[in-house]
Amino acid sequence: MDIRLIATDADYEEAIAEIKRLWASEAGSPDRGKLELLAMLAHRFEREREPLPPLDPVQAIRFRMEQKGLERKDLLPIFGTSARASEILSGKRALTLEMIRKLHLKLDIPLESLIQPAKRRARAKAAAKTTQERSVAPKAGKKAPKANGKRRAVSSAPSARGGPSVRGRETPSL
Repeated sequence: MDIRLIATDADYEEAIAEIKRLWASEAGSPDRGKLELLAMLAHRFEREREPLPPLDPVQAIRFRMEQKGLERKDLLPIFGTSARASEILSGKRALTLEMIRKLHLKLDIPLESLIQPAKRRARAKAAAKTTQERSVAPKAGKKAPKANGKRRAVSSAPSARGGPSVRGRETPSL
């Protein structure tokens, strides 16, 4: 087989068959060089056809920790504190630019994986926004929103009309 760029599925199948034939070749032999070159071409063809999606930053960090046999305490030089490491690995805190640089340099994690928004964080933010939109009135004993620059406390005792009362004035029930 002539070695050439792999451009079609037929070229790819031919290259894979040749790789299988050359698999047992000895190191340093001309066949071994041919095997390595064909493997690089096949790998390039596979990546172009079906690129791998970038990992979520937390997934990328956990994957590298598993590969290198690291624990959370090993990340303290990168994150600073164990609490911060825990927040990042749970998706509650985003990575800072400095953390991204350190993770890339010290753990060799691709930048493309580290700069993606964390999926868990995006989901948590959306859930918090939905919860915030649902809450209409403050709970009993909590401060009501500012009105005319002053805060008014909400009483849990019902007013004459049946709704919660704000100190100093009644509010109709909805």
